[in-house]
Amino acid sequence: MTLSFREINLRVFQGKPYPHIFFQPRLEPWYDWHRIFNKLPEAYREMGLRGFFDRLGASMRYVHYYTGMPDPVITHYAPRVKVIESYSGGEGKRVYVTPGGELVERLKLTQDETWRTVGFPVKTLDDLKNLRWLCQHTRYFFSEANFEQGSQYMGERGEPQFWVPKSPYQALAQIWMKLQDLIYALADYPAEVEATMQAIDDSYDGLYEAITASGKVKILNFGENIHDSLLSPRYFERYLIPFYEKRCCQLRKAGIFAHVHLDGYFHSLLKYLRYLPFEGIEALTPTPQGDVTLEEMAEHIGDKVLLDGIPAVYFLPTFSEETLMESVEKIVRLFYPRLVLGISDELPEGSGLEAIDRVQRVADYCKRWTP
Repeated sequence: MTLSFREINLRVFQGKPYPHIFFQPRLEPWYDWHRIFNKLPEAYREMGLRGFFDRLGASMRYVHYYTGMPDPVITHYAPRVKVIESYSGGEGKRVYVTPGGELVERLKLTQDETWRTVGFPVKTLDDLKNLRWLCQHTRYFFSEANFEQGSQYMGERGEPQFWVPKSPYQALAQIWMKLQDLIYALADYPAEVEATMQAIDDSYDGLYEAITASGKVKILNFGENIHDSLLSPRYFERYLIPFYEKRCCQLRKAGIFAHVHLDGYFHSLLKYLRYLPFEGIEALTPTPQGDVTLEEMAEHIGDKVLLDGIPAVYFLPTFSEETLMESVEKIVRLFYPRLVLGISDELPEGSGLEAIDRVQRVADYCKRWTP
C-alpha cells in the first residue's frame, strides 16, 4: 500500500488501514530557534523547513505553525473598535479602546523573538464589562484563501490543519486575565464572567459556520493548552465540556474530525477523556514529564486517536536513546492504530543536533514497522 502522509493522516481518523506507523512530530520551533540563533547547519538552512521534514521522513500537521503562511482564522473588529499598538525597546503595548474605558495589554519581546504577555488587559469588574463590549464587536472568520495557501505549502506532507480560538474559559484564563483574577472573579461575580463567556462564544458563530460550509477542512484542532493548574474538574464540567459538545456537534455534521490540545499535568481530568466529543486528543504528556503513565492514558482514552505521546525530555541527552525507543514501542503497543505518533509537546527548541538524530531514529523505526 503506497500512500502519502496526507492520505495516511486522514485514514488514522477514519479508522482505515495504513501501511506503517504515522510519525508527525512538531519540529518547527526547533528549526526556527536554531535559525534565529545561527545554530542551524547550512545544509538544513538551504533545504528549508519542508525539506527538513522530508529529509527526516516526518509528516507536518499545521499550515501556519512557523511556516510563514497566513492564519486561516481572521479576527475582525467593528469600525467602532480602536486598537492602538506601540512597540519600543523590546516592550509593547496593545490598547483596546471601548466606551467604558481602555483595556491595556503589555508585552515583552523574549530572547527568541516572541512577544509574550506580561500584563493582562482585564483586572477589574469594569474591565470585564468592557471586554464583553469588545467581544460583541469582534467576529472571527475562516479564510479559504489562507487555508488553500497553507495547504499548497504543505502539499502531501500531512492533512492541512489549524486551530480555532480558545474556548471562552480558556480565553479568559490564558489571554485576557491573570488566572488568579479569573478565579476570584468567578467567586465574586460569576454572572458577569459567564455573560462575558457567552459573548466570546457568540463571536465564534460565523467562524464555525464558514468552516463547516467550506467543504475544505477535514481535521481541526482546538488549541486549548489544558492542564490541571488552570481549572478544577467542576469548572471543566461546567464551562468547557458544554462548549466542546456544541462546537464538535457542528463539525461532526460537516464530516470534520476534531482533536484537542491537552498537555502538562492532567491526572484530575483522566475520567473525562473517553467521553469528550473529540475524535482525538493531542499532546497528552506521560511520565516522567507529566503526571500520568502511558498505561493510565490507554485505560482512559477509549477509542480516541492519540496525537503525539513521546515525552519531549526523551530527546535530551539526560535520557538514553534506549529509553526513548522503549517508550516509542510501548506507545505503539498501547495505541496503534489510533495513533499519530509525535512529541508531547514539541522537540525542545534549545536541544542540539543529537535531538535530530533521535528524531531520525524514531522516523526510521516508524517506516520499517508493519502491522
